Amino acid sequence: MIRFAVSLPVAEAAEKLIAAIAAYPMGLVAHADGQANCAKKGIAVPADQVLEVFRPDYAVKVWAADKAAGIDIPLRIHLYEADGRTWVAHRPASDVFKPYVNPQLDVLGSELDAIFNQLLSALDAWKLP
Repeated sequence: MIRFAVSLPVAEAAEKLIAAIAAYPMGLVAHADGQANCAKKGIAVPADQVLEVFRPDYAVKVWAADKAAGIDIPLRIHLYEADGRTWVAHRPASDVFKPYVNPQLDVLGSELDAIFNQLLSALDAWKLP
């Protein structure tokens, strides 16, 4: 798991990532704003958003390598507020696909890791672990 803090509010970090996803281009498959959803029910919680990111051509490659790996796509970026800071968490594709013990998924994982590293570089404090 990659986890790091940024100096931006969660909403601004999400906006920057969404712009980077569109520019790459990758696809924003889903955007869940937990704080906004809780507010609709009268529940106050700290900022919490999840971006689900992928692209159809990569989905086809994952399915061709191992159809069961489809459960692990799209990949996610979690943005949340804790301890007065904004945190970003992401599980690299190479880690997500590792349990399949599949050389094709290993290659795809490496390709996707490079893409997500570029996406995450849109945020200020990002450095490769």
